[in-house]
Amino acid sequence: MLDNATYTPRLKTVYRETIRPAMKEEFNYKNDMMIPRLDKVVLNIGVGEATKDTKKVKAAQEALTLIAGQQALITKAKASIAGFRVREDMPLGTKVTLRSDRMYEFLDRLITIAMPRIRDFRGISGKSFDGRGNYAMGLKEHLIFPEIDFDKVVDVLGMDIVICTTASTDAEAKALLKLFNMPFNS
Repeated sequence: MLDNATYTPRLKTVYRETIRPAMKEEFNYKNDMMIPRLDKVVLNIGVGEATKDTKKVKAAQEALTLIAGQQALITKAKASIAGFRVREDMPLGTKVTLRSDRMYEFLDRLITIAMPRIRDFRGISGKSFDGRGNYAMGLKEHLIFPEIDFDKVVDVLGMDIVICTTASTDAEAKALLKLFNMPFNS
């Protein structure tokens, strides 16, 4: 679907046609290049049990690859920590960075399909910005994504999602994500 040259993700079209003009009007940008945009989305799964069973990292990598639609990288320990039984270069998790069309496709699936599947969902915190216009959130289980087959899952994995924008302030970034229909509770 993403390989077709004429295909444009739905959220990318929404950004161009409605979000950019709304942001320009709300914040009075003088130049179109000043309007914040999405830069990248980083997905990360840390596997704490990797010290006992290294196969769990491989399972996490396969799950993250299915969710992202792009090959996930295995992250390794930079230093040995005896208290945690971690040795240098030991696989501990997996990550993937999405940009361009894949980023918009993932964000669309996250907002419209995955988040409504979260149990007792009342929105996400509007306070998880880093001061530079980036938003970070965590999910307790990766099973909310439709790409994951319940029958093949051995362990329920949590994951971190970081949405990086070109906004210079948290207020601009929050306004941008709200226009993408991000369900903030505050």
